[in-house]
Amino acid sequence: MLGYSDWRNFLNAVEKAKESCENTAEAVWDHFVDVNKTIPMPKGSSKNIFDFMLTRYACYLIAQNGDPQKEQIAFAQSYFAFQTRRQELMEERIQLNERMQAREKLSLTETELSKNIFDRGVDHRGFANIRSKGDMALFCISTYKMKKKLGVPENRPLADFLPTITITAKQLATEISNFNVNQNDLNGEKSITNEHVKNNKDIRGLLEKNGIKPEHLPAEEDIKKLERRVKSADKGMEKKNSKDRNRVKKSIIRGRIDKFI
Repeated sequence: MLGYSDWRNFLNAVEKAKESCENTAEAVWDHFVDVNKTIPMPKGSSKNIFDFMLTRYACYLIAQNGDPQKEQIAFAQSYFAFQTRRQELMEERIQLNERMQAREKLSLTETELSKNIFDRGVDHRGFANIRSKGDMALFCISTYKMKKKLGVPENRPLADFLPTITITAKQLATEISNFNVNQNDLNGEKSITNEHVKNNKDIRGLLEKNGIKPEHLPAEEDIKKLERRVKSADKGMEKKNSKDRNRVKKSIIRGRIDKFI
């Protein structure tokens, strides 16, 4: 199947594949199993010869270590390279979506808290103060200093440039604050600020237990640019899919015409 007519040449590819397998700390004999098989011989006799049973992983390694001058090997190596890149892009897209979803969730939670405390004696300026002191508890420096540190424009929200884990941390602290404001019927800026600061300190403590200091994490790509990039990629994919569908339709139509003629 891989274009080898000489068993000895094929064994060279197998041995290289075994070496690759061993270098990745995989158990070679879990993937390359020595067996014997019986083949028919002239005059009704038979002969036992040496062979392998291979896992899918072993087959991949053999193709990757084979002779690229053989068309089958070259095709397999190209296919693996393409699929690897495809998987990388897919994983990257998942991470981008996770960050955008986390940012959207934070915005919704902050909006919910703002509405909740508006009738509890806190205006928009008071809510800004609560958020600022919450940031101070989470980062151990002010929002302004965090923006300076990460190079965030003054007119942009800090959260638009934070990594997913920090956005999620802020969202969780805000969610707990919102819950406790309702649960404990808190009123006034001071009591709600104390609650929000406490929750951010608790979340910071959890992060520190896992060796994470949010103020030391680097800035991520501007969420607005990220959204535009993802939308542009979606449009490109949609356009490509549309072309593929049209190509299939034309092919079907041509087939019908040819059949009719």
